[in-house]
Amino acid sequence: MKYAWIDAQRRDHPLPELCEVLGVSISGYRAWRRGGKPDRARLSDAQALTLMRSIHAEFKAAYGSRRMHRELQGRGHRIGLRRVERLMREHGIRARHKRRFKATTDSRHSLPIAPNLLARNFAPEAPNRVWTGDITYIQTGEGWLYLAIVLDLFNREIVGWSIKPRMTADIVTDALTMAWFRRKPEAGIVFHSDRGSQYASAAMAAKLRDFGMTASMSRKGNCWDNAPTESFFNSLKNERVHGTSYPTRADAQADLFQYIEAFYNRSRRHSTLGYRSPIRFLEEWLSKHGDQPSMAA
Repeated sequence: MKYAWIDAQRRDHPLPELCEVLGVSISGYRAWRRGGKPDRARLSDAQALTLMRSIHAEFKAAYGSRRMHRELQGRGHRIGLRRVERLMREHGIRARHKRRFKATTDSRHSLPIAPNLLARNFAPEAPNRVWTGDITYIQTGEGWLYLAIVLDLFNREIVGWSIKPRMTADIVTDALTMAWFRRKPEAGIVFHSDRGSQYASAAMAAKLRDFGMTASMSRKGNCWDNAPTESFFNSLKNERVHGTSYPTRADAQADLFQYIEAFYNRSRRHSTLGYRSPIRFLEEWLSKHGDQPSMAA
């Protein structure tokens, strides 16, 4: 056993040197000496680098140093943030570069505008209290593709989405319908969006009435009123779409499905959720408060 060997060699060598050679911590050795359970072995640089390259490839270069650090810790490895930063810098492991993207909102219409009920309160106390929605665009070899999403502000989960080749009203009603069938929430949800014609349409107003939801809209030209939804699109573009070529719309649809359902909702670590994924955050909340998926204000 490593700790027993260190114990036998301590007369001839310094403890830090012995621990470094075997890749274990001094605190772990001392815990063993006290009869307790030693901590996990400290990763060598080579071991850490191999794991980081694997995570970098698995998540398609989505993670910077902080999320990489949390991912390693979440997998049970003992390593410090500064060492993660150093190894990533020295070996060229970088998250995808951020880009700015133009807005798709067209608020030049005479349709009814709902008041801003959200007022930048982005932290509801339970699921199914506030949902938000927005639309973005994806370029493919066959032309543009549009993605509409519905996000639960409580755990930042994408609960509904729709992909279409045209940015018509049915793209937002379809996304909302998916979200409602997935969650089956009680009446009372506030649904917040921008002032785009799709969200202000009669079809969307009727759908919100059918589901017992109340519309809320951002102030004119103020993207910060819907910041969490904009943040999701920035993550999607920077972590997946930017630098990816989609020959067909079907290629883009398949990749968007994988990003939303397999990665973003279930695996991606969010700083606002204590570096937990949306699904994990919700599961932990439900375990404390009971299985209440239909909670609404």
